[in-house]
Amino acid sequence: MMTRAKKMQFVLLSILTFAVLQDSIACSGYKITIGNRTFFGSNHDAWFTTPHIWFENVTTGKYGAAFTGARFDGENGYAPQSGMNETGLVFERLVAYHPAQENFTNRKTISNPTKYLKDILHTCKSVEEVKEYVSKYYHSYFIEDVFIYVDKSGKYLIVEPYTLTIGNDPTYVIANFCPSITPPQNANKLDRYQKGAAFLKNGIDTTLEYCTALLDTMHVCRKKIGDGTLLSSIWDLNNGTVNLFFYHDYKKTVQFNLNEELKKGDHMIAVETLFPHNPEFEKLRNFKTPKDSNLIGVFIVACAGFFLLTSVFFLIQYFRPKENKKYSYVQLVLFPMGLTLFYYMIVLSGSVNVFYFAAPYKDPTNIFVSLTSYLPFLILLLLLPFAVINYRLLKENSWSFIARGLFTLNNLTYIILIGLFAYWRFYDILN
Repeated sequence: MMTRAKKMQFVLLSILTFAVLQDSIACSGYKITIGNRTFFGSNHDAWFTTPHIWFENVTTGKYGAAFTGARFDGENGYAPQSGMNETGLVFERLVAYHPAQENFTNRKTISNPTKYLKDILHTCKSVEEVKEYVSKYYHSYFIEDVFIYVDKSGKYLIVEPYTLTIGNDPTYVIANFCPSITPPQNANKLDRYQKGAAFLKNGIDTTLEYCTALLDTMHVCRKKIGDGTLLSSIWDLNNGTVNLFFYHDYKKTVQFNLNEELKKGDHMIAVETLFPHNPEFEKLRNFKTPKDSNLIGVFIVACAGFFLLTSVFFLIQYFRPKENKKYSYVQLVLFPMGLTLFYYMIVLSGSVNVFYFAAPYKDPTNIFVSLTSYLPFLILLLLLPFAVINYRLLKENSWSFIARGLFTLNNLTYIILIGLFAYWRFYDILN
């Protein structure tokens, strides 16, 4: 019998798991095995704009491999998101939620995650070997990830932060959750997972057309700017080929043969150069946020400091006995307003989700972040009355020179922020 405390813990864990995976970057994958043929499909859903495929011959290990990825990791090159080696061992990395637990003892530390992931494909040929390899490390290092490895026999290994599970079902679908802690009803609430599982129930096949249609069914394309699935791949584990699809366009594909590419030596290809011009991708590339624009990023951080400073300043001004009390209520309003906007600037400097998901953005794990989505409307409403008061203050010299200057700068900052909010479509609540 499950105790009351255990039931509550399970319910809370279920809620948190679903909330986080709903809000995270949405990746998905599947594997199909019929007879002696195994295929693996992967949708890499991300806001990166530099997807690459590269081929590495053996340096330390036994097997050459192909990798795809879009996140640059400094001197390590691009971090692998998926890949396959010469023996037909394939893998995919997906964002997932798992609560932290007490770590294992007497295991190796992962000091270079990019090299670690590459070395697995360079070293192992089966999921059993991967399990043995991973078991030597504190693989809970990847606390926000779940991995799937599949070999040409059709067996698959699910690598969660604290659990390693081997399966051998003919079909398997995975998305952004840890299977061992996610109830089926929560997994089925994920649109891409549900669609993939439903598609497989109508019969399975290993033709390129079928595998492509399944990837298409599971892809993501959000309404705001058309962002979602950056790169899709279909790996033929038995024939050693991979078909790439760029930015959720499944009408055109480019195929690579792993063995033939490895004979050319180590090389890397920007995926964008393999496909025709994609207008939707250009929208993503040109959409700027504090994360990919240094100018905007510095401005948002500067705003945070400015709002914190002015909130304290105007509170002090309000209580100064010799200060002119005309429009003093504005000073009192600017104190909580400044603190609130300070917090909002921190939100805008954090997760990029707020810029890509529909407005008003709702964070299922933090109600305060959700409430900040209405601040752009508050600033818009306050701008006109603040501008009128600002004009009168400058004309009447009612406040001190510093107070008038900071209030004027405050309103100018509002104007710039309103422009950015409009650009980020924070006002499009009806769309």
